[in-house]
Amino acid sequence: MAVRVDLNISLDGVAMPADPTPENPMGEDWGRLVAEYMATKTFRERVFRDTSGAGTTGVDDRYAAAYFEGIGAEVMGAAMFGLHSFPDDPDWRGWWGDEPPFEVPVIVLTHREREPLSFANGTRFEFSSESIADAVARATDLANGADVRVGGGLSTVRSALTEGLVDRLHVAVRPVILGRGGRLWDDLRGLDEHYTVTSEVAESGVVHVTFAR
Repeated sequence: MAVRVDLNISLDGVAMPADPTPENPMGEDWGRLVAEYMATKTFRERVFRDTSGAGTTGVDDRYAAAYFEGIGAEVMGAAMFGLHSFPDDPDWRGWWGDEPPFEVPVIVLTHREREPLSFANGTRFEFSSESIADAVARATDLANGADVRVGGGLSTVRSALTEGLVDRLHVAVRPVILGRGGRLWDDLRGLDEHYTVTSEVAESGVVHVTFAR
């Protein structure tokens, strides 16, 4: 069992693009950050429900497939669920549609009380105001021996890294410079000293860097 994080970041470390809007909640540069990931066969199947077989099948796809493998539970922040889009709508079910790609219990960290949401494919969102450490501990129990993924957003991931909760961190570094936005590495000086670090370059030019205990 491991606690895992997977993120797409820019060459200058931006994981959360600047200037989100209601129409573009992930920020103007989000598409530039995740272009190769979204092009993979795995992403198209798991997120877009595209069963045509279209999509890339190289190194990027191998990491995309690994993202979904062996996960028994997930922890995410309110923004990743999409609570900020319709914060006062009790019927809002998140922006993942009727078939969220998680298929496991998901703990959503928020101070807003909401009833759990269950979906036919096994995804169940539970909303909690507990600490990141307590959320990861509870997710570990829910995972029944499988891995726990801290999915995002950036502040949730950074909290998990600061608390020393992450066993494996994978970052897909796309060779673009965004120049602004939320950066992953700020105030995490020396993080690499606690892990074995490996890297692999994909056909797309994305560098996949893995920090593993």
